Amino acid sequence: MGAALARAAQWTAAGSGPGTLEITPLNESLLNQIIKFAEGFSTRHPQEAAFVFREPLEWKTQLNCSVFGEGYDLNGATVQSEAKGKDGQPLLLLTASTLRVRSFDQLCCLLQIAMEKKLKEAQACLEANRDPIVKILGPEYGTVEGEDMSMLHLLDKVKKDDDPETEVKMKIFLLLRQLDLQLLNSSLKHISQDVRLNPAAIDNEVNLLKNFSGKGEDTVLESLEYTSDYMFSNGCRAPPWRQVHGEICYLVIKPHDTDPLYITCSTAGVFLNGGQLKGKDDIDYERKSDVYKDIVTFLRERSPRFLENMAKQEYRFFKEPTHENNYQRMEIVESKVSGQSQDLYNITEKNVCEKMKSSAARRSMDKKKLEMSMKWRSMGLAASHRSKYFSDKATKKDIEEEGRSSTVSLKTKKKASGISSGSVKIQPASRCKTSGRFEDISESSSEPEEDEEQPVRHQERSTDLPSEYWGIQKLAKYLKGGNPTATVIALCLMRDFNLAQETCQLAIKDLGCLEVLINLLDTEEIKCQIGSLKILKEISQNILIRHAIADLGGLQIMVKILDSPDKDLKCLAAETIANVARFKLARRTVRQHGGIKRLVGLLEGISVGSTSPTLYQANDTEIARCGALALWSCSKSTKNKEAIRKAGGIPLLARWLKCSHANILTPVVGTLQECASEPSYRLAIRTEGMIENLVKNLSSEHEELQMHCASAIFKCAEDKETRDLVRQHGGLQPLSVLLGNSENKQLLAAVTGAIWKCAISGENVSKFREYKTVEALVGLLTDQPEEVLVNIVGALGECCQEPINRSIIRKCGGIPPLVKYLTGTDQALLVNVTKAVGACATEPENMMIIDRLDGVRLLWSLLKNPNPDVQASAAWAICPCIENAKDAGEMVRSFVGGLELIVNLLKSKNKEVLASVCAAITNIAKDEENLAVITDHGVVPLLSKLANTNNDKLRRHLAEAISHCCKWGSNRVTFGETKAVAPLVRYLKSNDPSVHRATAQALYELSEDPNNCITMHENGVVKLLLAMVGSTDETLQEAAAGCIANIRRLALATEKAKYG
Repeated sequence: MGAALARAAQWTAAGSGPGTLEITPLNESLLNQIIKFAEGFSTRHPQEAAFVFREPLEWKTQLNCSVFGEGYDLNGATVQSEAKGKDGQPLLLLTASTLRVRSFDQLCCLLQIAMEKKLKEAQACLEANRDPIVKILGPEYGTVEGEDMSMLHLLDKVKKDDDPETEVKMKIFLLLRQLDLQLLNSSLKHISQDVRLNPAAIDNEVNLLKNFSGKGEDTVLESLEYTSDYMFSNGCRAPPWRQVHGEICYLVIKPHDTDPLYITCSTAGVFLNGGQLKGKDDIDYERKSDVYKDIVTFLRERSPRFLENMAKQEYRFFKEPTHENNYQRMEIVESKVSGQSQDLYNITEKNVCEKMKSSAARRSMDKKKLEMSMKWRSMGLAASHRSKYFSDKATKKDIEEEGRSSTVSLKTKKKASGISSGSVKIQPASRCKTSGRFEDISESSSEPEEDEEQPVRHQERSTDLPSEYWGIQKLAKYLKGGNPTATVIALCLMRDFNLAQETCQLAIKDLGCLEVLINLLDTEEIKCQIGSLKILKEISQNILIRHAIADLGGLQIMVKILDSPDKDLKCLAAETIANVARFKLARRTVRQHGGIKRLVGLLEGISVGSTSPTLYQANDTEIARCGALALWSCSKSTKNKEAIRKAGGIPLLARWLKCSHANILTPVVGTLQECASEPSYRLAIRTEGMIENLVKNLSSEHEELQMHCASAIFKCAEDKETRDLVRQHGGLQPLSVLLGNSENKQLLAAVTGAIWKCAISGENVSKFREYKTVEALVGLLTDQPEEVLVNIVGALGECCQEPINRSIIRKCGGIPPLVKYLTGTDQALLVNVTKAVGACATEPENMMIIDRLDGVRLLWSLLKNPNPDVQASAAWAICPCIENAKDAGEMVRSFVGGLELIVNLLKSKNKEVLASVCAAITNIAKDEENLAVITDHGVVPLLSKLANTNNDKLRRHLAEAISHCCKWGSNRVTFGETKAVAPLVRYLKSNDPSVHRATAQALYELSEDPNNCITMHENGVVKLLLAMVGSTDETLQEAAAGCIANIRRLALATEKAKYG
């Protein structure tokens, strides 16, 4: 069963939690077979059914206690079976919603009790117990990859001893193994028949059905619409939390003869969902029908009128007049929604050419027929993307023969690869667009190793191909089969095409030229190598080409070329590597084949300070520029950053940073800012004196260079020493000036980020005030992307360290937009905006505006946010709001459920959340009525549970909260009963004076209870407090003395009572 769950079942991981089973027919089939096996186990194998599991199968159940009847003992929310194991423990135990089962007998009974819920229970059980055999028989029987020796070990054990339990184990293991094989065979059969849909196929089917829908009598449907107009980058319209279940989109279909149908389209097929939820802008996602392979099949089952009208439309759906047949076949292929690629038409090159000639007259008469199908175009697929018209066999033979003649004539060092164009991996059409200069992809992201393959549909006829395709096809013959001179000429002619055009790029790939171009790199002809690299450099801007180059081993050859004595060759190889190494696998390949060390070696040029370099120096600069470009692409990988550092790249980058040429400075600074995410690089940037040059280049005329310099400062300014260096080298003023360029959003994001981090230092905030930076930041608070807003609000929050800046924000009208952003959803923005609003709230005038705009209620609502950082930041912001509000007690009570919410946050596991909530409770408890309410909500035992902590920040605020909570009723007695006093005494041994002051105040309040005094004295509080009576902090002095006085009074009273 473990192998079937691991290999056959369809799992999906939602967020960071464990995987869940997708709602698919395959999983439902597997679950039903497992349920059938478990239900009949007791009847067929009574002896094995009584076997007690090594560990219980444990999961969260949906069953209530009331469903259990005879054979079970009910005690409140707990249910246990009357049947018990040898250890006296019940074989079934239900506590709260957690169910534990220890035998097949109980599993069988449970499934009978569950009735219609048994499918859900089986799913929950298997999700919580991914390898149930381990729980049933023990870890030695767990599912393993490769050779499984557990059966042999079990046989040996049976031979050695006559233990009946071992025999029972063996029988159970064999039965479960048999079930496993049955499930795997069933899933294999199911998968072989399975057709998985994709967004493009569904979109095609929807568009096709829309063409035959409307109000007419002969239309197949009244209407068909998506529930959402928003489309994600992957083509799905379902929200992300439903995409993890394989769902693609949702449709509302109005047939002529039934009520509107709400359907879900998923990768597994099409099914009916629960429809629109009443009073909510959402739908019931639960499946209410069987799963169908496509929308048409679903509607055939649901609507007789659809079936009837479909029969009338059959001719229009699938047949066309003969004179247009050649052009409509392409549309028909696209209209099919099976999700599988169509069969390739085995048409030889000769037949294509003959047909083209025979149709030339017709083309001249009707030019409209030369245009690509609108359905094809609507999918974003150029006709030239799919130009494989020859059978794989013919193409492979052709290329092998031409490749051999090419390699002989060029005296290559290795044989032609003989790889057909059909063997190059075809990527999804949606990824075919030419990307920008550099893609922002990090190795630590969720970027896949390779683009996922999707089915590709092909045109039948070649009449829609542009003229460039045929020109490149002619050159391909000379490229593959010519002598060195002919090859060089063919390369030159190929460069005359617009290689930046996607049509030409994919024509080169589809016609098998890419393999030849890569093969030419491994020749001894430098001209051929240079010509090939010039073409590869241009076409590698395309994501398909990049992946194909990596798959064909092109990167390894380019890395070797970096050792070439020819400088032009090295430059071209480095630039091409820069283009190709934009995805994870390519970057890894470069590193593993020694490319990083070679690229760093390209930076070892001559003096970089010359203003009028010689030709030799200019060549060195160009080599260094190309090397820096390649390193920039490679540096998006964490391991490559380390490899660059070990290869000695940091001093060389620092050296080129002093250069005055923007064309090399941009990739150098780009590499540095990419690497600045690592602490070792930040230290090196500071110690190698690079901050001065980064600051200097902030005043450059090139916006891209300015952006990368600001981004580098943004990352490096996490360290105080760097912040000081930026100020000392005059970097704060150019950063403030760059805020004026609000059109370039990337530059603005980098600049505001640098200002934010620099503003952490108070000295820098004073400088920013001189440069009127706060006013500029407030002016940018509207109509900005979230990336920029996060940095602007973060910077304002840091600038609020100075009271005058808080007033400036108010006078410039900055508080309303800040309060407005409290309703946002971006987590980083919420953390920063709560901090900024809290800082502004320390001014009474600001607090009045915040209160008027309902800002405190919005802050309180953020305590419900699932992100601990947002919770903590909101709680910290609430503290100054309560302190500075006019009628704080009444304001807090006006929030329905607000006090219960904040008390419940004391159950959090996050130390920052706990500290901030304790600080908020300290302020809330200053109002007697609120203190009474939070006491009723159980604040005292929750605070007591936190007492055993070593975190000084939490200790301080916890002690303050305890101190204020002692002032109501018998709370100080309850604190003693809940064991909070002894841990507080240990707080006095902390090195933080603020902890001492808060703890002494708490102990003073607690010492009003005699039992607490005894506990304190037993834990040695007097000696610790005596040392603090002499403190210069008057509050600490008084609290320490008051606590000692209370302990002394109790001692005197005890002596008087004892001795009279």
